[in-house]
Amino acid sequence: MDLTQNTAESVEFMIEAIKDKLKVMNFGAIKSTHFDIEMYEELHDIYTMVMKKTNFSVREMEAIAEELGRLRNK
Repeated sequence: MDLTQNTAESVEFMIEAIKDKLKVMNFGAIKSTHFDIEMYEELHDIYTMVMKKTNFSVREMEAIAEELGRLRNK
């Protein structure tokens, strides 16, 4: 997947990868369609950080969930 391209497919790929990596959290309600493509850079930053780490504290997981919630379309 070419994540340098700001596309709906890239957004979907990143959201699904984040959800897979953070299996402990209940991300069932988060869908790629909830995110505006204009927030692509912020979403890509979260994706990059999540993919680099192997373990997450509860606080880190809460912060990621809060940030994803902030990026969701209103």
